[in-house]
Amino acid sequence: MKILFAASSLPLSNLIKRSLSRFNYDWAEVDNGFDAFQKILSDKFDLILLEFELSRINAAEILERCAALKNFKQPPVIVLTSTENQRQRIEAGRFPRTEVAAGPIAIREFVARIQNILHLETRAVCLGGGTGLFTVLSGLKTLAGIHPVAVVSMSDDGGSTGKLRDLFGILPPGDIRRSLVALSTAPDLLNELMQYRFERGGEFKGHNLGNLLLTALCQMRGSMRQAVKSIGEILKIQGEVIPVTDTANTLKAELENGTVVEGETHIDLMEGMTPEHRIRRLWQEPSVAANEDALEAIDNARFIILGPGDLFTSVISNLIVGGIPEAIRASRAKKIYICNIMTEPGETTGFQVSDHIREINKYLGEDVLDYVLCSSTAFTGAALENYARQNQFPVVEKNSETVKKITRARLIWSDVASEHELVRHDSLKLATELKRIMDEK
Repeated sequence: MKILFAASSLPLSNLIKRSLSRFNYDWAEVDNGFDAFQKILSDKFDLILLEFELSRINAAEILERCAALKNFKQPPVIVLTSTENQRQRIEAGRFPRTEVAAGPIAIREFVARIQNILHLETRAVCLGGGTGLFTVLSGLKTLAGIHPVAVVSMSDDGGSTGKLRDLFGILPPGDIRRSLVALSTAPDLLNELMQYRFERGGEFKGHNLGNLLLTALCQMRGSMRQAVKSIGEILKIQGEVIPVTDTANTLKAELENGTVVEGETHIDLMEGMTPEHRIRRLWQEPSVAANEDALEAIDNARFIILGPGDLFTSVISNLIVGGIPEAIRASRAKKIYICNIMTEPGETTGFQVSDHIREINKYLGEDVLDYVLCSSTAFTGAALENYARQNQFPVVEKNSETVKKITRARLIWSDVASEHELVRHDSLKLATELKRIMDEK
């Protein structure tokens, strides 16, 4: 592994080199920005460390010059900043594969960050929302050598999330918050605080503390994207959390009878709709483009995981964002769809596994799935009866030949769920099965 280190501060340079000395990396070291840029062009590096305030040209100018080069694939970069203006300058540039390490540097965390970049083997990008995304991220976090990246749906409009979205004009924070907590390595108390919901207190009632913190950071940092990065640093997340788009939108669905249902919450509940009225098409108003970070994550992924979660409002709501289907189709990553355990009243009433796959393929534009993971967990009769009273039934497949006609994906049935008060995917069982799939040659 080879690192380029550009720093004009000798104490900082010595501290970082001393901290990394036991790893036996190859080093190239310069003390000004011009030489750093020339080294980047003339040599191959696995990581570039840039102190922001370099003589001749600073770190932001180096990255701007790199971005202007055609057919140049920039290696990962960490920029060490000492002021808020420097941090904002780098983040505003949206440079690819670039992270900020804001001073003062906690050297142990900084070294771990470098190790994570240099020795990362498996990037698993998970697209979804809600409790399903929380579950799969919680499981992936336990696996050694896996770097989970959550690309989160931005169509939620219910509860605390919906109120904050309407009041402040921000992207919905709820699913972002859950993903951050799922990947957090912070003390349990801090994670509990992020999830705490006020039960009283006038205007505070029903609001989640984590949602309020994300809202405040949106105001301070200027965007949900930067708010997420800031909270991620506080929670010391293992992985990344990325909003699928930077643009607020409203989810809409047209049913087979021509009725248009507006808003993620109403589509999810389908109140007053008869079960035979399936969703004909799903879209967003306004039409939105994907977050550049989300596209980059998909491009660099070794595995892309869709679901689990509500088929239309959590999974497909990501696939109708401009650029996402194209990026998934173009990616060489293995693509895994985790099918729901139970049908959803209205949204997927009567759906079999083949119906789920057919809808995924419809919005992806073609069949690109490699694996479809389904639950074979046996549940108690009492649980099944309780779900049946709510018009929910296990997702099965009555004709395996139907699946073969619509996808080249390998269908896997496995014990990946648990029954407590509710029937849910089990994060550890799911992680074990995903690791087995990832380890296949």
